[in-house]
Amino acid sequence: MDPLALGAIVAVLTILTLFSGVSVAVGLLIVSGGFLLVFDGMRSLELLPEIFFGKLDSFALLSIPMFIIMGSSIASTRAGADLYEALERWLTRVPGGLVISNLGACALFAAMSGSSPATCAAIGKMGIPEMRKRGYPDGVAAGSIAAGGTLGILIPPSVTMIVYGIATETSIGRLFLAGVMPGLMLVVLFMVWSLYSTWKFGNKELLATGSYSWRERFEILPRVVPFLAIIAGVLYAMYGGVATPSETAAVGALLCLLVAMIIYRLWHPKALWVVLRDSTRESVMILFIIAAAGVFSYMLSSLFITQSIAEWIGTLEVNRWVLMIAVNIFLLIAGFFLPPVAVILMSAPILLPIITSAGFDPIWFAVVLTINMEIGLISPPVGLNLYVINGIAPDISLKTILLGSLPYVACMVIAIVLLCLFPSIATWLPDMVMGARI
Repeated sequence: MDPLALGAIVAVLTILTLFSGVSVAVGLLIVSGGFLLVFDGMRSLELLPEIFFGKLDSFALLSIPMFIIMGSSIASTRAGADLYEALERWLTRVPGGLVISNLGACALFAAMSGSSPATCAAIGKMGIPEMRKRGYPDGVAAGSIAAGGTLGILIPPSVTMIVYGIATETSIGRLFLAGVMPGLMLVVLFMVWSLYSTWKFGNKELLATGSYSWRERFEILPRVVPFLAIIAGVLYAMYGGVATPSETAAVGALLCLLVAMIIYRLWHPKALWVVLRDSTRESVMILFIIAAAGVFSYMLSSLFITQSIAEWIGTLEVNRWVLMIAVNIFLLIAGFFLPPVAVILMSAPILLPIITSAGFDPIWFAVVLTINMEIGLISPPVGLNLYVINGIAPDISLKTILLGSLPYVACMVIAIVLLCLFPSIATWLPDMVMGARI
């Protein structure tokens, strides 16, 4: 059978399998094993255990559970609420200080936890009721937190970036740095829209809030500064050549646990057990998907599907930006239905040769891909962050949350366009800190 036709069949059956309700990892293994059995025979199945466990035989993978523990220990405390309150006290005299505080808290908490749902939950529990109490539109209150939560997979340390780096054998340090400037750009775009929408709906009085004394501003800082110092220390150790990402993640996880135990008194064995249990569960899920995606990639390569698709696209006489638009549309659609980790692991083996042959930077592409995945987090039918916000504020309908999130989707599309026009937004910082690549 023609590899391209076979690839189309694989794509359709994979989508149907994943929509059947089975987990992503199990679905990939079923599809991979089935096609290898039909086209390569029983002997090909003997290699699957070796491929499955071989994909996990990487020291870099240790950074995933460590960063997850780091984020879980933060998410299990009042760090999010304290961070939000600290920003509110310091920005209260700034026009639109409350909505800026929420988005700023989302950005900082995302940098500490690396989790979109955790960011939405931690900041939303405080931010949404407070904004609604002061008269902000429900769409602005819910949409800003839902969109701000997506920054968790872009601003370092990002598990999504780690997975991309492992899947494409790209420097994780460079990927982390590449997400900093685009992440800040998105924060600014979100803030601009939030202030405009507040003004547009006639809530000009919301652009100025109350005031706090200097004593009230400083008394909250000891609770949040240690966590921010840990993040800064982890990033310095990683980029200063002190340690590898896995080593810095381990130290960061230990320090975050210690700070949570000392400052927030998270010393009870049951509380610590919950942190470690949830971290283990999430880590195993991601590692299971990584291993299954390795088997899926082997199947695509063994049946010459990956090579044939790359060769076919290479023969197309189309502008490389037309090709990039097609890739973005594919990523958007995939992100609507699948979690970011699954999309990256399934698409990276096919897309990486295509984008590199078209002259695109894989570091830059990682940022574009991640922003596409951010859009999927606040877009139906999956839209994980939408449901998290609905759980926090059940009296706000999903329709209102979705409509409130759509302008932020437009902000993300604008960010992708800006990255296409000015790729250095993503590549400048990695090149400056780690040196330009040859």
